[in-house]
Amino acid sequence: MDETPSLIQIKGIRDGLLITLGSAAWPVLVAAFVKNVDERSSFFHGARVALNVGSNELRVAELSGLRDQLSERGIALWAVLSESLITETTAQNLGLATRLSKPRPEPTREVVKELPADAAKWVKGPLRSGARILFEGNVVVLGDVNPGAEIIAGGSVVVWGRLRGVVHAGAQGDEKAVVCALEMVPTQLRIATEIAVSPKKQGKIQPEVACLKDGQLVAEPWQNLGRN
Repeated sequence: MDETPSLIQIKGIRDGLLITLGSAAWPVLVAAFVKNVDERSSFFHGARVALNVGSNELRVAELSGLRDQLSERGIALWAVLSESLITETTAQNLGLATRLSKPRPEPTREVVKELPADAAKWVKGPLRSGARILFEGNVVVLGDVNPGAEIIAGGSVVVWGRLRGVVHAGAQGDEKAVVCALEMVPTQLRIATEIAVSPKKQGKIQPEVACLKDGQLVAEPWQNLGRN
C-alpha cells in the first residue's frame, strides 16, 4: 500500500506551497517527498516551497541534502518550519526563513517589450530576508543581499556589498552572465543551469566574480574580470 499521501500534505499559500511532512523517520519522509515530486514533476517544477518538518531534529547535512535534491528538480526551498530549536537554528544557518507570519513581498518584475542588452535594474539595498527581485536584464544592488533574499536576473548580477542570499543570473539560459560581489558568500549561486553552494571562506575576503568556464561555475578575484 502506498503511504505517500499520509506522509505528505500540500497546501497552497501566498508564497508558493506549504509541504507538511507526517510522522516517520527522516530518510522515509525524504524518500516519500522526492517520489511525490518526481511523479508530479510538472506540478512542482518552478515552485517555491516552505517545509513543515514537525519535531524532527535536523542537522545541516540532512536539510541541505534535501534542499539540493529539490534544486536539482527546479524547486526552491525558502522556508523550514519546525517545533525543534535545533532544526530552526539549522535552517537559519542555511539562510532559510523559519516563519510565515510576515507577508512576503511580491516579486519586483519589470516588463519591457524589447529590453536592451545592457538594461539594468538598480536596487538600493540592503535586501532583507523574504525580498525577491525578478528582472529580465541585469541587476545591480547597492548594499547587502541578506540570507533569505533572492535575485533572479536574465543577465548579470552585481552586488556592491555582501552577497549572502540566493542569486540566479542568466536565468533564461545566458551562460555568459556573471555574478559580482564585494563579499561572495551566497546561500546558493546559479548561472544558467549550473548551481553551486558557497563553501566556507578561508583567508582574506576580497571582491569576486563568478562565471561559467568549460561548463563549471567558478569564482575569481573581481580584478580579473575581462582579462581572460
